[in-house]
Formats: sequence, C-alpha cells, structure tokens
Amino acid sequence: MTIPAFRDQRELPDDDGYFSGLRADTRPGWDNPSMPPWPEAQGQQQYAQPQYDQPQYGQPYAQPDNYRRGDITEPSLTDPTGWKAGTGVPVVDERPPGESTSGNRLLTVLLFFSGLATSVALWLFNTRPGAISDTATMMIAGGRVTGLIGGYLLFIQLLMMSRVSWLEEWVGSRDLLRWHRWLGTSLLTFVVAHIVFIVYGYALTAGTGVVEQGWTVITTFPEMISATIATGLLVFIALISIRAVRNVLNYELWHLIHLTSYGVLLLGYGHQIAAGADMSGKFASVFWPALGCITIAALFWGRIVEPLWLNARHRFTVAEVVGEGANTFSIYIEGKRLDRLPVQAGQFMRWRFLTANGWWQSHPFSLSAAPNPQWLRLTVTIAGGHTRKLATMRPGTPIWAEGPFGTFTAERRTRRRALLIAGGSGIAPIRALLEDMPADTIVIYRASRPDELVFRSELEELAEERDAWVRYIVGGRNDPGPRRLFTPDGLRGLVPDVNRRDVYLCGPPGLVNAAVDTLKQLDVPDSQLHLDPFEF
Repeated sequence: MTIPAFRDQRELPDDDGYFSGLRADTRPGWDNPSMPPWPEAQGQQQYAQPQYDQPQYGQPYAQPDNYRRGDITEPSLTDPTGWKAGTGVPVVDERPPGESTSGNRLLTVLLFFSGLATSVALWLFNTRPGAISDTATMMIAGGRVTGLIGGYLLFIQLLMMSRVSWLEEWVGSRDLLRWHRWLGTSLLTFVVAHIVFIVYGYALTAGTGVVEQGWTVITTFPEMISATIATGLLVFIALISIRAVRNVLNYELWHLIHLTSYGVLLLGYGHQIAAGADMSGKFASVFWPALGCITIAALFWGRIVEPLWLNARHRFTVAEVVGEGANTFSIYIEGKRLDRLPVQAGQFMRWRFLTANGWWQSHPFSLSAAPNPQWLRLTVTIAGGHTRKLATMRPGTPIWAEGPFGTFTAERRTRRRALLIAGGSGIAPIRALLEDMPADTIVIYRASRPDELVFRSELEELAEERDAWVRYIVGGRNDPGPRRLFTPDGLRGLVPDVNRRDVYLCGPPGLVNAAVDTLKQLDVPDSQLHLDPFEF
C-alpha cells in the first residue's frame, strides 16, 4: 500500500529536499539537520487539506488580497486605535446558543465539599458528648478529624487524575490539574497534622516523650509500618512536585515517581481500616468502601480500558513528518475509523511514538488542524532530545495514544465572537480552533521574528474563508509593538469589543499571564476566558 503524501501543497521544496512550511518567496530556509529529506511525490495521491482549496504541488500559493486579512501589525501615532491596519470589526453584543460550563464547576465544588463534610460528620456522630475534656483528648480528636480529611483528599486526588473521559468532559483538564495541585498541598498538610496530633495526644495520655510515643505507635499499632511508608512516599512526591525541583528532573522520571501515589492509596487505606476508630458503623462502612470503589473503577477505566479501546479501534501510525519552519515540524497521523474519533479542534492527546529510543516517553500534543476522516496533524517545536528525535521518524511508526483531553474547544463559547491569542507553539491549537470559530473572529499571533510565524498561509486563507482577521505582533519583548500589545489601550485598540468576546489563550506562561492580567483590567469575565497554557 502506498502511503499518500501529507505535504502541504502550498510549499515548494528547498534545494536539499527539506520543506520549510513558509511560502517559497518568504521562507528563511531550513537549517535543522535533524529533519530528514523527503522524496519527491511522484504519482502519489494527495490528501486535500480540509476547509480550503489548495493549488497543485509545485505551484506558488495564491496570496489573498495583499494580506487584507493578515498583517504584521505595528504601533501608530496617528491612528485613533494606536495601531496601523485596524481590524474594522463592528462592535455588536450578541450571545450564542452555546454551552456554558460554569454550572459544571459549581456542582463539582458542591459535591466535593459535601463529601468532605460527610467524612468529618463520621467523627462527629461517633463521638460521645463530653469525650473531649482535656488537652490530650483534644489532640487525639484533632488527629482523627485530620486523618479523615486526609483520607478523603487522597481519594479525590486520584479520582481527579484518573483521565476518565466523563470527568474530563464535565470539568476539563485544566481545572482538574489546578485542583489536583492545590489539594496535593492540602493533603500533605492534613496528613502531617494527623501524625502530630495523634502522637502528641497519646504522649500526653501515656505521660511519655513525643519521640518515644511515636516509636511505640509505629511498632505496636496495626498497619502502622505501611502507613509510615505511605507517608514517606507522600512527602517525597510533594518534594519533587516543587516547581524548581520538577524543572530539573527528567519528565518521564518525575512521572514514574508520581505514579507511586497509587501505593500511597493502598498502604494508607489499610491503615485507615485497621486503626481508624471512625471507619466502622452503619454509614461509615458504606461511605468509605463506596468512595474507594468509585476511585479504583475510574482509575481502571481511564488508565486501562479507554486507552486499550481507543488504540485497538484506531491503530494510529505516522504517515509523514513535514518541516514547517525554524525548529518546527508537523506529524501527520493515519488511523482507522478516524471519523469516529471523539476529538475536537483545540483538544490534546497524549502520544507515545513506539520507536526504539522513545517508546517509553508519552507527551501531550494538541491537534494543529481540525480532525478529519483521513488524517490528524500535530505540530511540534523542538525543545529537547525527545522532540528532536521525533523529527526523524519514518512513515509507519506505530503510535499509542490516550485522550482526547481538554475543554479548549469552540463548544465552550459563551459569546458570538471570539479572540484567539497565540504565542510560540501555542499556534497549533489556535490554528485548529480557527476552523470551528464564527465570523469576525480575531487571531493575534505573537512571535519574535517573521520566520517564526508558522501556518501563515493557512491562517490567512482560513481568515478569508471564514471572514476572520489575523494580526501578527512581531519583535522582541522590548520592541514598541509587543510592549503595547498587552496593555489595556493596546489590546482595546486591536479589539475594540474585547470584553464582549470569548478569549482563547495558548502560549508560554509569560504570555498567558500577561494577557490574563490585561484582560482582567478590561473587565473580561472569567466565564469568557479559555486557557490552555502548556501546563500538561
């Protein structure tokens, strides 16, 4: 079977056979030795790019109206907007019939605190009036309450990161990740407090020293050895999760160590059942096993069943790797029944390319084109050894995928118009989203140099077709244009109705944070902000 060529037909090959991803008249040339040359497409069927027509391979791309829809935008001292080439977009405030997810978040928070209150109530209903009469009994009571809260938080932590599809769709990966990090700190705090309160309370009751009593608890209480190991693992996971430490560790090593949190659940749950005074009783004997079963079932379904089913049904393989620009390349992926793949533009999946030197690494990449029945496309910027090796993959390389994940999709709009802001490799999901966005969408693409603008031809043709607008802000961070971009006057000059649009942001953390601060100053509600700031 001959694999069809996925090369963008609007490109012309360089002399050495590489493809830059830019128009033949403007590209700077490709100088990345890791990108393999590709044979000329002779007699091969060409896959048509979705949503727009393409000229035949080897013909120059027809540029639309001198970039009427896409300009490199610069500041202006005379234009009232403060920018050259204003958008000309009318200011109209209309609401779409789209879906809002604020109710999902609220219900999830209410369910969380209801479960938390129930776990504490187990201690309250199991404590006789007058049982707390002195410092020792108060410390022991505090230890029991913090132990119950810690146990509950551990179950919720694992449930949130189970990757089960219904939870991802209901809440979204970004919120799950933020809550997971916040609850991780809370979990460690309550577990340490549980140990301190219990040991100190028993020491006061027995009239012994704290260290001596701690050793007695570990060596004589049931399941305390396993609980001590679980606590050590929890502290270790918390330490490697500190941003400064995590940035030093290899991602795969960090992820592998992080998986030991499943051991914390198993070891800690045995301690709860054996030593927990508030784990028995008619209601407690149902509540805790039910919570455990839900968590384990979600982990099994999200981590094992769904990935197995996804890969057995679709059988993903690499079709072709194509250069797009300076240190950037696209991976085209084939598969079976892609029309039944439940992925949307803007979402990401975790991809494991089964090569000899990279099969053990899994990384999240967003789609850089809306999904279609023939192929999927990922666009990768080289940022290390793993991504550099991906650029050398050959057609037919098998892929193991998980997902899709994320709520960074057009379905989450709450307004009829949208603003898409991208920086760096964040243009990949933004480019895909543009295919699903309504008329008068504005795209702001931030780059340091013109040769870093990836998909420029595609963006401009999509803008023409969908009645959208693309504005490139190019230059160093201290240049006038980039400095003006994320100021209230600068952003309002480019997008006069910015606070009546949904805003999608994807790019490096610095760009996302600066944009969010400016949008807050412009009174853009949280419900209209959709973030995918490279956190996964």
